[in-house]
Amino acid sequence: MIKREFFQKHKSLDFKFYQNVDDFVVEEVPIKFTGKGNFIIAKIKKERLGTWDLMEALSKGLKIYENELGYAGLKDKNATTTQYISIPRKYAKDLKNFRHPRIKILETTLHKEKLNIGDLIGNKFEINLHEVKQEDVGKIEKYINQVAKKGMLNYFGYQRFGHDGAENLEKAKKYIYGDLTIKDRKLSKMLVAAYQSDFFNKWLVERLNMSDESFEALDGDVFRVYETDRFFTPKNLTEAMEKDFKAKKIVPSGLLPGRKAFRAIGKAKEIEEKYDDTYIQEKGYRRDALVYPTNINIKYNKETQKCKVRFTLPKGSYATVLIENIANRNLKA
Repeated sequence: MIKREFFQKHKSLDFKFYQNVDDFVVEEVPIKFTGKGNFIIAKIKKERLGTWDLMEALSKGLKIYENELGYAGLKDKNATTTQYISIPRKYAKDLKNFRHPRIKILETTLHKEKLNIGDLIGNKFEINLHEVKQEDVGKIEKYINQVAKKGMLNYFGYQRFGHDGAENLEKAKKYIYGDLTIKDRKLSKMLVAAYQSDFFNKWLVERLNMSDESFEALDGDVFRVYETDRFFTPKNLTEAMEKDFKAKKIVPSGLLPGRKAFRAIGKAKEIEEKYDDTYIQEKGYRRDALVYPTNINIKYNKETQKCKVRFTLPKGSYATVLIENIANRNLKA
């Protein structure tokens, strides 16, 4: 695993960050639901439960198969999280009778389709930073606004790789090359996803080091039309950079290696192919190199030295990476 590096070069801030139910709160920003259809969309608040834990609890409580349930995004276990789950409408009565000490159904509506991963707009975060010196509050506000303006390097956070990150990446490589058999499909997918993510993070560090203070686009880069799934390589990079990139209408993307992934060409390919692996049989994709935090709000309690930071990020982005940007240090390896 590579050390995550950032645009900002300021002296590291020495606050404390704890990922738990009180200090890390996240709520999905959902897509628009149809209000009618054969699927119930349940807005669920939970504590100390990951998404897969939630799916297992719902499956057992409703006496249905897990694959009948749908979710839009994976949420951390060590947090208070609110997310949307789809449940076939025929289980409406069972859902009304469902009870769990760490799960609360806030509201329900209907939708025409089962939720799939990615069926959300983004996530709202509320994070407490502890032992913050009063003189650092202004710095925190300044740094987070700088990130919002120039963009945040969209690394996968440490959570992606598990507690034994390096060991998991080695297992993933052995599995991909046929030297290790893993019968648990969830585990194998998780390991391969971490392996793909490590390539992306390493690519992002190299691209950062090509320029001191910003992400420098190259001929052959693959751009994504922001907040859509349309990728393209601009014929005129200079024009695209001056017009759409500055206006945050398009964003450069990096490769998650695998099948059917759109790959860079030209100069951009020369770097990207260092962080590719054609042995990966899982589907590949592309990920935004930059994302832009919005809805930023900061409150400081002088007596407790606690700084509450609120912000919204696009789907798939890590709040812990934004905290690392503010601190200018990796929270974990």
